[in-house]
Amino acid sequence: MVQEGGSNPELNPQLASLVEQCRSKNMPKATIEAAIKGAEKVKAGSSCTYEARGPGGSMLLIEVLTDNNTRTHQHIKHLVQKHGGMLCDGARHSFERKGVVVAAREGVSTERALELAIEAGAEDVQETQDEEERPLLQFICEASQMQDVRSALEALGLVTQSAALEYVACNHTLLLQEHLEAASRLLDSLNDNPDVVRVWDNIRVGD
Repeated sequence: MVQEGGSNPELNPQLASLVEQCRSKNMPKATIEAAIKGAEKVKAGSSCTYEARGPGGSMLLIEVLTDNNTRTHQHIKHLVQKHGGMLCDGARHSFERKGVVVAAREGVSTERALELAIEAGAEDVQETQDEEERPLLQFICEASQMQDVRSALEALGLVTQSAALEYVACNHTLLLQEHLEAASRLLDSLNDNPDVVRVWDNIRVGD
């Protein structure tokens, strides 16, 4: 990614998106900069996305940034298999590449969030939380409209925290409790891996 577009996020949209995702995981700025500098020295392919089938037939996309593709591939494969899944082709078909603008939800009702999404040109808005359980809003839009939507939301008075290209599930897999627990352990293990930038899943919780 760095090799393809350069190490300046302002001139490399893919790198800028990756940096936003790292920041959303609260990675220290020094760590992000070190990763960028390190990636400049390694071969192309330091950033890639693995496709996997998880417990209960769920689908996962695992984005990594690494200086050793072989090592990372082996670690990810081991973690996925350990928790009842497998690396496979085809998982990407359960997702769409979208722009996602994250904003603080403070004082915004569900109805107002929907109105803001329409006014800003977003396709949808979802309610979520950060790692400290503070309420957030995720505005989903076409990738090409991401910065326009972010600017519109800020003009409407929202405080945005990030804007990045992400994979949004278009086909969900309903998981019952037995598979949900295994999937939760797998996601925790993947997110604890230092090479993993982000994991997307299409899991929907059953009753």
